Amino acid sequence: MGRGNRQMCGTDRYGFPARHRTRQKVFFGFQTGDRVRAVVTVGMKAGTYTGRVSVRATGSFRLPQVDGIHHRFFSILHKGDGYGYNF
Repeated sequence: MGRGNRQMCGTDRYGFPARHRTRQKVFFGFQTGDRVRAVVTVGMKAGTYTGRVSVRATGSFRLPQVDGIHHRFFSILHKGDGYGYNF
């Protein structure tokens, strides 16, 4: 399982370079592919979620079950090392 990408820039709908991609891979101590547990205590998305996280520079991360959870609700279970695990 990959742990990064080789995109140099984001493109518009015609395929032309439109924006610069960030050089950073780790955001707020998390990297895409890490196994995490999110214990959300407030709001419409309140609950406990576990899975493989997709990180964003804004701090609003994504899990397979739910999108847009703030990074402060997450704790790492297992750092992504390229292999797929079942917990």
